[in-house]
Amino acid sequence: MKSLLVSALLAASLSGVAHAQSGSGGEIGYPKGSIGYDALVAGDNQRAVSQILNGDRVSRRDPALLINLGQAYARMGRTAEAAELFTQAMQSRESVELVLADGRIMNSKEAARQAFSGLKTKIATR
Repeated sequence: MKSLLVSALLAASLSGVAHAQSGSGGEIGYPKGSIGYDALVAGDNQRAVSQILNGDRVSRRDPALLINLGQAYARMGRTAEAAELFTQAMQSRESVELVLADGRIMNSKEAARQAFSGLKTKIATR
């Protein structure tokens, strides 16, 4: 397991947005904007998608990238695509430690499971 601390934006079931340590940017260990953190925090899902998809400095298989892109898609109503991204993050060979909004640190596989579960609950309540 990769022991890199990153901030990722997760589904509401994980207490909202993740954050960085005080005074630092939202993407610990990633180039600014590469995983769409600030755009997601601002609620600008389209900009987050654009930043993530147009970036070339982070692997398309990176769990934090997959989770954040999935979160943006979920917010945009693109639930099938979000579910696929959360599934990819769960099944990834790579995992990272994510800093959640409440300060907890969670493995990306567990965070993806919880995001996927929250997505299924959201779909079921429609």
